[in-house]
Amino acid sequence: MAMETTSALIFTPKGIYCPSGDFYIDPWHPVERALITHGHADHARFGHRSYLSTDIAAPVIKHRLGDIVIETVPYGTKVKIGSATVSFHPAGHVPGSAQIRVEVGGEVWVVSGDYKTENDGLSDAFEPVKCHNFITECTFGLPAFRWQKQSIVFEAINAWWQENARNGRVSVLGAYGLGKAQRLLCGLDLSIGPVLTHGAVEGTNRVMRAQGIALPPTRLVTQDTDKKAQAGAIVIAPPSAIDSAWARGFRDLSTAFVSGWMGLRGVRRRRAGDRGFVMSDHADWEGLNQAILETGAENIYVTHGYTDIFSKWLIENGYHAKVVPTQFGEDMEEEGNEA
Repeated sequence: MAMETTSALIFTPKGIYCPSGDFYIDPWHPVERALITHGHADHARFGHRSYLSTDIAAPVIKHRLGDIVIETVPYGTKVKIGSATVSFHPAGHVPGSAQIRVEVGGEVWVVSGDYKTENDGLSDAFEPVKCHNFITECTFGLPAFRWQKQSIVFEAINAWWQENARNGRVSVLGAYGLGKAQRLLCGLDLSIGPVLTHGAVEGTNRVMRAQGIALPPTRLVTQDTDKKAQAGAIVIAPPSAIDSAWARGFRDLSTAFVSGWMGLRGVRRRRAGDRGFVMSDHADWEGLNQAILETGAENIYVTHGYTDIFSKWLIENGYHAKVVPTQFGEDMEEEGNEA
């Protein structure tokens, strides 16, 4: 199938559009109908007339966007929209995240949204979906990005926390509030001490618990919390809160960030944390290549990340690959917060 075949999905200034179903996928400008892969701010934006997401993602999307009209669908269920057949499949990125499969007249496209291929035990595991055309992220589309198993990273995080607790310190861990924070909670050794949370993290925790997602117990940091009496605790907060008066209120603290970007020394230095742990909710180099291979797709459309380098690599390896401009990745707070 030639690269120019774009009947099922086309790329427009508003987003990825399906003419046969008259809907957009993760559009960045207001539209009538938006299909949403997951709740991160660069994919789920306010202002659309109606939304469609997985039933697992919808509560967090509503929590973040407020008063919206949203319909839901379980993973794997086929929905007819106009003459397009649509289904949502696990992306493994955060709870409820999905790849969106669109079929029109036998032509199959898959929009990956963001994804990772390691099963984190919290999100539904990434599921390869066969297609002719695959629209993929490549946030970490360089050979230098190769992740350790999360069990190894959790061992290092817990050892850091344990050492801080022995020395009477508070451990403050910077992690994005949707997905990364909850993944970390599930990997912490709760025998070390209590787990405290920033409001931006705890708000999402409450939404997930209310829909039946099991998370370890946490305690919200409030104005009444005696920050000087929390020795041995670990605090989960957004990265932007780590170098703030809010965090400095804790006595004798040690700070760390958790992100795929911590694999780059320059980013670690700019963050100025005591430690950096490399863990991402995006696929690494091997994960990206394996995911693309398993789709069986001939045509690959590369959206956000190291697009030029990754698309060139794909072309050299026999794919029809093309970079497409999007606004994914542009609305995150700052480099590395969501990764």
